[in-house]
Amino acid sequence: MKLASKAMQRLSWATAILAVTAIPALAQDVPAAYPADYANVIAAAKKEGTVTIYTSTDQAQAQPFLDAFAKKFPGIKVEYNDLGTNGAYNRVISEAAAGQVGADVVWSSAMDYQVSLVKGGHTEAYKSPEASNVPDWGKYKDTLYATSVEPIGIIYNTKALPENRVPKTRAELIKFLQDNKSELKGKVATFDPEKSGSGFLHHTNDARQTKDFWDLAKAFGAVSGRTYSSSGSMKETVVSGENVIAFNIIGSYGLQWVKESPNLGVAFGKDYTPAFSRVALITKKAPHPNAAKVLVDFMLSKEGQTALAAGGIPSVRTDVEQGFNLKSLTERVGGNLKPIALDDHLLEYLNPQKRVQFFREWKASLSGS
Repeated sequence: MKLASKAMQRLSWATAILAVTAIPALAQDVPAAYPADYANVIAAAKKEGTVTIYTSTDQAQAQPFLDAFAKKFPGIKVEYNDLGTNGAYNRVISEAAAGQVGADVVWSSAMDYQVSLVKGGHTEAYKSPEASNVPDWGKYKDTLYATSVEPIGIIYNTKALPENRVPKTRAELIKFLQDNKSELKGKVATFDPEKSGSGFLHHTNDARQTKDFWDLAKAFGAVSGRTYSSSGSMKETVVSGENVIAFNIIGSYGLQWVKESPNLGVAFGKDYTPAFSRVALITKKAPHPNAAKVLVDFMLSKEGQTALAAGGIPSVRTDVEQGFNLKSLTERVGGNLKPIALDDHLLEYLNPQKRVQFFREWKASLSGS
């Protein structure tokens, strides 16, 4: 019995030693300010082995972040699905209805759709240890987190439109369209709010925040303006000269594009520059809930935000030195950056009646009626 007791004692000591030596291996990935038991979350995430993202962000732009995540957490494979804003939202809804949740994380620039997913019960609340580093306007009920802050602005063809003619305020843009109808006929672009969730957000935010949005829409319609489902397609037409100017586009893209295209310019309103955010959430009944937490936390961390900024996605933090951050971006657009807040006001135009009314007025403005 004594021999058996000593053997058991040695086994217990060996188990304890293994446990103690395993802790540093996990703890090395845990930032100092995180909860003491966060190493357990990482261990569970590595056991799950996969995290699936539904997103509206082009993978090429997200690649620096994906590479950084893979380097820090080599045991977690990222399944990246670029579905667009409408596609990501609709797929989450349909999969939830079928009881077959596929996404762990939804990362979308359609901020209103993200709030709608929370209201519809499709999300899981999670208080990230990085939450304190996100501005108050970029958080919603410990469930939604802004991972970027990106200005909404104008791109233009510099050969067709010199900088001194580029409108600098909303009022100037309206007058510019009204006074140059023949020159601009069929050569002005913006988002199609019916085909693009980002476009719907940009336009309806303007309708909520400004008094002259419908004047702008009518001026756009009067020059036979063209609508597109993505910023990329607008960029191609402006670079080629098919369009002279595009407004309400994703300005963070524009800031990158002007580095590559010598005949492309980017501008922001001196009176009012709205900014949207790419918003991350964890789905209800996520297949890999621990991996989802690790991904979201890394996305909000200084290291993750630095990697996002390397891909041209401005950081929502102020302590990131790569690319633009919240502070430097505000300075770049003239100090008048107006981030769209994550709150219930975003649901206004998702109300069926309000939505129908918006599209009715939009179509009437474009047709000149």
